[in-house]
Amino acid sequence: MSESAPPPLIDLNADLGEGFGRWQLTDDDALLSVVTSANVACGFHAGDPSTMRRVCELAAERGVVIGAQVSYRDLAGFGRRAMEVPPDELADEITYQIGALEVFARGAGARVGYVKPHGALYNRCVHDEEQAAAVIAGIRAAGGALPVLGLPGSRLHQAAAAAGLPVVGEAFADRAYTAEGTLVPRREPGAVIHDPDEVVKRALGMARDHTVTAIDGRRIPITARSLCLHGDTPGAAGLGRRVRAELTAAGVHLRSFATAPAPRHAPHSVPDSVPGTVRSAG
Repeated sequence: MSESAPPPLIDLNADLGEGFGRWQLTDDDALLSVVTSANVACGFHAGDPSTMRRVCELAAERGVVIGAQVSYRDLAGFGRRAMEVPPDELADEITYQIGALEVFARGAGARVGYVKPHGALYNRCVHDEEQAAAVIAGIRAAGGALPVLGLPGSRLHQAAAAAGLPVVGEAFADRAYTAEGTLVPRREPGAVIHDPDEVVKRALGMARDHTVTAIDGRRIPITARSLCLHGDTPGAAGLGRRVRAELTAAGVHLRSFATAPAPRHAPHSVPDSVPGTVRSAG
């Protein structure tokens, strides 16, 4: 990097709110001290209303941008099973999920700042033009020109750009890449990288050099404004803190790609129970 070149700039995002009822998968509190953008599950692959509210309140309190992580309707499969959903139905379900999260974001004094598909939907929209177009139609129906976080060069990004929505490239330091720049499917050996040293090394290479080593050993270019830290990885918070510290030490600036809207009112919390509440007879 030359003296006149600006310092590298990167966003750290993680999938949060991935719990349901008493079951909790992600350490939301710890990860919200690491990331600059939070992909909040909207109830279709994980998440429930109380979890969505709590994560939005914590994110708004810490200045972390809230993003809607939309999915196929697949709680049992955590959104990672291939599904066939008609495009008009999928568009409606995307709008529904964004709208639900927006209510909780506004209640916390913030707004939904971007959209990212999850799991099988994310991977499907890399190549499937029809499904990608349905996701973008759902985002547009939700209102606003929300940025779309996804794999660079994907059908999703092509559809978003055609619709006038901002696109944001994403990379994964803990996932293996093919020589074509796509993610190695999770069902294949070596798809997920568990060695913390290797994850940190890859994160630095992606942020500073815009390259990564593919699964066949070749160095390939990576154009990404955001790095994803998987919240469901064992020890995710500790690994995230290390990645953030190493990036900062290397002169990489950490900032979300989206702007966190200023709160229009003081955030409020909803108690789990309200003593003395009287329900009127209907």
